[in-house]
Amino acid sequence: MNGQLLIDAVVQQVTVLIAQLATSGGLRAPVAQIANQVFVQLARELETQGVSRKVSADMFGMALRAYQRKLRRLSEGATDPGSTLWRTALEFIRSAPLVTRLQLAERFARDEERQLLSVLHDLVESGLVFRSGSGAQAAYRAASEAELGELSRLSSEQGLEEWLWVLVYRDGPFSDSELAERVVSPPAVFAAALARLEAEGRVQRLADGRLGARDFVVPLGSARGWEAAVLDHLKAVVQTVCQRLQLAESGAADAGTVGGSTYGFDIWPGHPHEQEVLDLLRTFRERSGELRARVEAHNRQAGLPAEFLEVVSYVGQCVFERERDISEDPNENE
Repeated sequence: MNGQLLIDAVVQQVTVLIAQLATSGGLRAPVAQIANQVFVQLARELETQGVSRKVSADMFGMALRAYQRKLRRLSEGATDPGSTLWRTALEFIRSAPLVTRLQLAERFARDEERQLLSVLHDLVESGLVFRSGSGAQAAYRAASEAELGELSRLSSEQGLEEWLWVLVYRDGPFSDSELAERVVSPPAVFAAALARLEAEGRVQRLADGRLGARDFVVPLGSARGWEAAVLDHLKAVVQTVCQRLQLAESGAADAGTVGGSTYGFDIWPGHPHEQEVLDLLRTFRERSGELRARVEAHNRQAGLPAEFLEVVSYVGQCVFERERDISEDPNENE
């Protein structure tokens, strides 16, 4: 079997997840830029994997020149090379009390009008920019720091600290500016969240001034930080699958230390193993939490060597209600 079937199935499952996240809690998160974002990130990842741009273009079913033009256009605005159109448009709107659609069209004359309108729509939908009027008479102004803070509070965006924490832990170390580029947040809100993380010891300032983190934990049942926990879990799943693919390609022996398993159990009220199955997730959490505490206690006493292994384990559990059509079972009631 070639990998196309798996790719199609993975894309379908990821779109289910994105749709769920985009509508979670009654929100309607903007998704206009998802296709472009996927194109750019997939192109960059293919390049990281050693695939030439010519081959990548062929994989996308595009001529090389068209592929390069699209990648360049989506990676940075045509009017301001080196900066994305989204960021440049936001900075331009912030530079004046009020900016008209005509002024924006003149400022970004070299960018496609449809792309500019899409960016403006996304900025408005995200609450970073307010619009009055419509069509050619539309005018825009940037949300103030106070308004952004209120919008953040009203939309319950209370997971910024955990989000910064998981980014530093999984992808760091970062300088302050590098970390700031990974989130869309007012500078004052970002600085306050980072200061709290440092004060509480969840993020540490390294000798070179960059930010690092020794661990990442969202307490079980916590009402905040679930977004960061989802990202951490998803990254663990993706990295596990990638490592398994690499092992398969290399022909290396399976030591049983990398991989995942999925088990399904059919139970019902009164089943002799009902509670044992339902408690699998809780049991794993308890055993893993106790083991992690012992490992961390030893590490604090002995200190980490210059080189070490980070072992990431994860578990997930979901429950479906099923019905079986007894009439379809020829052995039923025999």
